[in-house]
Amino acid sequence: MTLPPNGTPGHTIDDVSKEIIEQLQEDGRRSYAAIGKAVGLSEAAVRQRVQKLIDGRIMQIVAVTDPLELGFTRQAMIGVVTDSDINDTAERIAELPEVDYCVVTAGPADILAEVICADDADILRVTSKIRAIKGVKSTDTYMYLSLKKQEYNWGTR
Repeated sequence: MTLPPNGTPGHTIDDVSKEIIEQLQEDGRRSYAAIGKAVGLSEAAVRQRVQKLIDGRIMQIVAVTDPLELGFTRQAMIGVVTDSDINDTAERIAELPEVDYCVVTAGPADILAEVICADDADILRVTSKIRAIKGVKSTDTYMYLSLKKQEYNWGTR
């Protein structure tokens, strides 16, 4: 998914849709009937709004897993400096299945890519794949040693 480059929202949603999103951020398995009761809509109306939010790429409903419990013992953020088109390079990096998060940044790194890997050998393989991508000048790998906070409930402010 490509987001607007300036960070401004591509869609304007009303307060009811924001309330639906907040309900799903609290519990992604909450029923449409329960959401409807909380926001004052019918189950069918909630279903339609949720589908519109998904189709418009405003939100996703996904299961968030604990990588350690699934056998992925290494996570890292890789800072990438480019020597050519930043957006093209970022798109190529984002296509890698091991990359779960990829952003173009302002700062010492042009791109930040989060990777989840099975072990050290896997991290080495993935960083080598990233370094081989056209436009990558250098990388810095920041290994995660301890996760202190990971939330997806920032709401709709």
